[in-house]
Amino acid sequence: MENNKIAVGLDIGTTKIVAMIGRKNEYNKIEVVGIGKAKSLGVKRGVVSNITQTIQSIQQAVDEAESVSGIKIEDVVVGIAGQHIRSLHHSDYITRNDAEEVINEVDIENLVNQVHKLVMLPGEEIIHVLPQEFKVDSQADIKEPIGMYGGRLEANFHVVVGQVSSIRNIGRCIKSAGLNLNEITLEPLASAEAVLSQEEKEAGVALIDIGGGTTDLAIFKDGIIRHTAVIPFGGNVITDDIKEGCSIIEKQAELLKIKFGSAWPGENKETEIVSIPGLRGREPKEITLKNLSKIIHARVQEIIEHVYLEIKNYGHETAKGKLIAGIVLTGGGAQLKHLRQLVEYITGMDARIGYPNEHLAGDSEDILSSPSYATAVGLLMEGLNRHIKDDEEIEEIVRESEVQTPETGIEETSQELPPEVEETPVPKKKKKKSFFDKFTEGLKDFLDNAE
Repeated sequence: MENNKIAVGLDIGTTKIVAMIGRKNEYNKIEVVGIGKAKSLGVKRGVVSNITQTIQSIQQAVDEAESVSGIKIEDVVVGIAGQHIRSLHHSDYITRNDAEEVINEVDIENLVNQVHKLVMLPGEEIIHVLPQEFKVDSQADIKEPIGMYGGRLEANFHVVVGQVSSIRNIGRCIKSAGLNLNEITLEPLASAEAVLSQEEKEAGVALIDIGGGTTDLAIFKDGIIRHTAVIPFGGNVITDDIKEGCSIIEKQAELLKIKFGSAWPGENKETEIVSIPGLRGREPKEITLKNLSKIIHARVQEIIEHVYLEIKNYGHETAKGKLIAGIVLTGGGAQLKHLRQLVEYITGMDARIGYPNEHLAGDSEDILSSPSYATAVGLLMEGLNRHIKDDEEIEEIVRESEVQTPETGIEETSQELPPEVEETPVPKKKKKKSFFDKFTEGLKDFLDNAE
């Protein structure tokens, strides 16, 4: 088994940390060879709040995945979320020196680098710069400007911003757990990779990922990401409300929510009652399911209205921004009974539950296609796609070096080189670094220096 063809997605969530090891099979589907799960103790609302506990949880998840698969994990792709993430729109342009030359990747890189010079609030750093449409001279709405002529190249950007300290804390946890940080990506983008189809992204769709501590939103239209947001509450606040409203402990509240919870209060009759054992010999408590679903309904409604406000801010109600494919719900919170109906009722948009099974191999375990693993599957896909890109770049380098090798006319002998004469290395084409590569490298340097 080739180890380099394997990737690992590490989803550091508020309720659980998942390490997922996988590779592509011959049908280009993902075969998950190992999965490890640990209770996440040091993360609050998507942000690391206790480094030591988070490191332990990461190690526990990684050890479990390693023992299931028999593969040693070294590099991981990590998702980042949390209430500190915000996104903004920005337009920028460059004037090219020579309008007679066609626009190439370097021009686009210069334009993206210019956006990185934007002045952020103190303690914030740009995480992603995602170009939307380009404009060449006065011709607008260009999706791919490479190969065109023009003197002025302009673009609209979707810029995702996050807090430096939070990102560094995640980096520190991963390094201390003995792992290399291969890539950081925004969690809603990873979940979108796993559960949305290309048609949905074209038609316009809002992905709502309801996690334990945060609810992430990603909006796509015309195949391009248009808006991202992280709302700082998720399934945990529902559990807290049940705990307070019914005066029971958290463990019981969580079980009640999963087993009997419903987002739609109309369907339970007054007579349906659950009895909960009291603590240390106290009387058991009786809770009516109608009350339970009223508590859940109130909180879920609040979460959905927050998300719907973001969708309206993006411009869903304008003719151009209409999201034809509606809403896709994923994440652990999407498993709440009757949630889909409530979302459709509040927003008036079509909704479906997003399962990450489309990209998984046919014989995968059923548990993997649960919405709560959407982010982990998305991060794993991100890691595997990165391998493919790297392979293509290596092939290109090899092809170019073959072209550069001059014909000497001397027949090559099969004589072996003496040990002291080393073969000259193939000239390496400068690999175009994405901002994320640069960012991750900067983060690695920072962590090395901080030791």
